[in-house]
Amino acid sequence: MKIRFIINPISGTGKQKGIEDVIKKHLVFSYDIVYTKKCGDATILSKKAIKDKKDIVIAVGGDGTVSECSKALIGSDVAIGVIPCGSGNGFAYNIGMKKNIKKAILQLNISRFRTIDSCTADDEKFVNVSGIGFDAHIANLFANNRKRGFFNYLKLIIKELSYQPEYYKIEYNNTKKEVKAYLIAFANTSQYGNDFEISPFAKLDDGLIDFVIVKAFTKWKIPFFLLRVAKGKVHLSKNVEIIKTKEMIIESENGLVHLDGEPKELKSPIVIKIKPKTLKIFSPNGKK
Repeated sequence: MKIRFIINPISGTGKQKGIEDVIKKHLVFSYDIVYTKKCGDATILSKKAIKDKKDIVIAVGGDGTVSECSKALIGSDVAIGVIPCGSGNGFAYNIGMKKNIKKAILQLNISRFRTIDSCTADDEKFVNVSGIGFDAHIANLFANNRKRGFFNYLKLIIKELSYQPEYYKIEYNNTKKEVKAYLIAFANTSQYGNDFEISPFAKLDDGLIDFVIVKAFTKWKIPFFLLRVAKGKVHLSKNVEIIKTKEMIIESENGLVHLDGEPKELKSPIVIKIKPKTLKIFSPNGKK
């Protein structure tokens, strides 16, 4: 089995420093290593991995690196795996990867292949959690922030708590309605990262997207809502509605979304769809 590691050297807070020695010492498979230099490189390098007939691409970075690699690998026979080295690592933790780099590499030795769903927002692909509203606003600010890491992300959230909810028109399963919400998350997996679960029961291979509508509520409730997210109990909130469906159309005056944490301007209305069983992954043995 042939593996290519695609390492993002500036992802997160630098956990990946010295990873080459750890891979050499603990990985049992044949492998090579390449590095990204700028945004978009991981997609280009993943396309080359397909041409080079690699079996697996291991994204060494965060959800942004995973997303870039996945865009190239969706629909191919090359699987994606991940060593979590980003600020959030939602995808990696969702498929059962350890936070410690040595333990994560050892997991690769006993991992197996699975096929999961991917998603699109218009023509843009994503695999983890995306959304519109407050989380897209934060993602946009974070992308332009030189400081990385979870605590800097959390500081941004606290700083921007004055964000006002917006009106969205949504359409799904022959149902149309208008909602006033802080955000609508498009969840293929359960969490943003760092075990902050926006949709605790979302599954990677059920052929559905969990649309999590966080409706408007009074500001003093925000800390309690964030605590629910941290504890994986957001679904118990009266201000949250979760709609599981294959497709949703969202109309909004603001077209800013985030796709796997990366901000993107899309033209309203936005069509979000599931693409069942389109991405091969390499994940820890026994993880379902």
